[in-house]
Parts: sequence; structure tokens; C-alpha cells
Amino acid sequence: MTKVKICGFTEAENARQAAIAGVDAIGLVFYDKSPRNVDILRAQEIIEALPPFVNRVGLFVNANPSFVDEVLCEVPLDTLQFHGDESLLDCSQYQMPFIKSLRVKPETNVLQVADEFSSASAILLDSFNPSAYGGTGEAFDWSLACVDISLPIILAGGLNETNVSAAISQVKPYAVDASSGVESAPGVKDIDKIVAFIRNTNS
Repeated sequence: MTKVKICGFTEAENARQAAIAGVDAIGLVFYDKSPRNVDILRAQEIIEALPPFVNRVGLFVNANPSFVDEVLCEVPLDTLQFHGDESLLDCSQYQMPFIKSLRVKPETNVLQVADEFSSASAILLDSFNPSAYGGTGEAFDWSLACVDISLPIILAGGLNETNVSAAISQVKPYAVDASSGVESAPGVKDIDKIVAFIRNTNS
């Protein structure tokens, strides 16, 4: 069974409905340049609304460690996701499970990055966009994600209910991650799209 993470929730009830629909992990974006950014109070409200057994992921982009510490003191996260240009030390200093995101270009050496970040819980492969860190709705050449590494691969980048099945057939990732592809507006998820996404993930 391929796991499903949906990232970029901004409303508590919306996240609760997604979790009940079968989403394995909920992503909260702590990055003020994102239209899906949440503050600490909103993040607390979203997490309090979630049912049990849902992994709570906090996404950061080149964040100041003091900001990450502040969030961790106030928001009960299970996993950290680093979506910028963070080093291994940047990612591992919090003594928590973490996902390292990689924006993939044709020249990207996924094997080298996976080796460098071997202590990560997983590597997330996303589309490269020079002006945005994720959430662009753009897919990338999935053949670049067909690599033999020891870490679990989370496939992201432009996934939606119409292409996720083909992506999984080609890449065979541990998990898939969607954001804009299952939205009705930035930060507002369409539960019908999520239900279809989950169905097509494991069809």
C-alpha cells in the first residue's frame, strides 16, 4: 500500500475530513512566502482536530533554528520536512524524524543526496521551480525518480487524481504527496479530489 500525504492545510475541519477520508499524513507549511502558510495558533487548531494515527508533518524552508524550536515547543509534530537548501546538520539538530526534500533537475544526483542524508526518514522528490519551494502544481520527469536507494522515496510535484496511478506504476514510491493538485483554492483541499486521489493511489 502506497502511503498518502496531503500538504498545505490551513483549516482544521478541512484537515479532519481529509484524515477521516484516509490520508496517512497531514502537512502544515511554516513558510511565510507560501499561500499555505500557517501560524502557530492555526497549526494548533488543525492538529487538535485530527483523529489518531495520522502523522503530523511540519514543513520548513531554510528556517532559522530558533523559529523551528518555537514551533516545536507549541505544536505537537511527529515529523519535520525540510524543503529548502538545509544541510544534514540543519535537519538533524532537532532530534526528530525528518524528511529531506529535493527539487529534481536532470542533473540532480539523487543517489548522492540520499547517501548524504542517510539518517533521514525518507527523501521527498519534488519538481524544481526557480521561484518556488513546492506547491507549484508542476510535475517533473518521473524517470529521474526511478533510483535504487535505501531510503523510502516520497514522490511529489504536480500529482493529482488523474496522474497518480501512472506515477506510482513508474516510480513505485513508498508514498505520494499532493498539495495544489487536490485543492479548490490555495490551502483549501477538495475532499472529493482527495478521495479520488487515495482510490487511484492504491487501485
